[in-house]
Amino acid sequence: MQRRKFLTLAAGTAGAAIAAPAIAQSTPKISWRMPSSFPRSLDTVWGSAEVIAEQVSLLTDGKFTIRPFAAGELVPPLQVLDAVQNGTTECGHTAGFYYLGKEPALVFDTGVPFGLTPRQQTAWLTYGGGKELMEELYGKFNAIVIPCGNTGAQMGGWFRDEIKKPEDFKGLRIRTPGMLSMVYQKLGAIPQQIAGSDIYPALEKGSLDAVEWVGPYDDEKLGFAKVAKYYYGPGVMELGANLAFNVNRDKWAELPSQYQAALRAACAIAASDLLAKYDAKNIHALKLLVGEGVKLKSWPREVMDAMQSATREVLNDYSAKDKNFAKVLTSWRAFRDDQLLWASVNDGAAASYLMATRKQGL
Repeated sequence: MQRRKFLTLAAGTAGAAIAAPAIAQSTPKISWRMPSSFPRSLDTVWGSAEVIAEQVSLLTDGKFTIRPFAAGELVPPLQVLDAVQNGTTECGHTAGFYYLGKEPALVFDTGVPFGLTPRQQTAWLTYGGGKELMEELYGKFNAIVIPCGNTGAQMGGWFRDEIKKPEDFKGLRIRTPGMLSMVYQKLGAIPQQIAGSDIYPALEKGSLDAVEWVGPYDDEKLGFAKVAKYYYGPGVMELGANLAFNVNRDKWAELPSQYQAALRAACAIAASDLLAKYDAKNIHALKLLVGEGVKLKSWPREVMDAMQSATREVLNDYSAKDKNFAKVLTSWRAFRDDQLLWASVNDGAAASYLMATRKQGL
């Protein structure tokens, strides 16, 4: 009897010994590096990289760790996708529109002038066919993409001189990325793509006349108000900027499915956190800037009309010469038209009423 009990226990122990390595192998210890296109001084966009790393570690009991590196610490800020593509790093934290020169249609992953709000962008990527289109494009760079945050509507930017009419853009040296640079070029400006950490010195030295960055919270941190007093809105040129978490396809395939799920969940958490942070902090920062003497201005209607016309020309120009761009634009335009129709019926109309009656409202 005792012998039978011993054999039973022994068999159970052996089974556990055999099973343990299989379990351990399914959750191995993995360490990745993640360069970002954004500087540490911005706890918003850079902060989303930190949130991703923190959440991945929490969701995997510390077995899967990602070390984030700020702009320039590991690779140049505008070469993050390159590093992921060639396997220099396993993953990266960036924005698609920085790679306009490599693949113009990647601008739709981030957002284009007069485009989609963060909610609409998420809807297009998730249920409107955008995800499949972006996966196809990033596949050319041996990368997959996961949305990991959105800044919300950005301000029009900082200008040394007042903008009263479209002609005031002629010869203007402005820092602006992606397709925005093409639009400003159509308007006669001289766009320059400069990484965030280099903008203030260029503006201070006078090699820039204007800069478009993000919004009040980030802009106040970078000190643009010290050298350019005119601050323009609304953000028709950038109703939102979607960030991209890229992963080398080979490294992604090596990940256990639990870790892949953890990465997607971490990016979703970071996305929610980033937009909430901007919505909560921008207005306080704007009040602070105005109190310091910043001249808050609204784009004249004539200027916005010219911007929209220039945007249409740029979209059509790219579409005519790039089949990938044309394919994405067709999907994006159809979705945007439906979203504008929905907004005119529901939340957009409600927001217009609330703004018109805010002084006698709740």
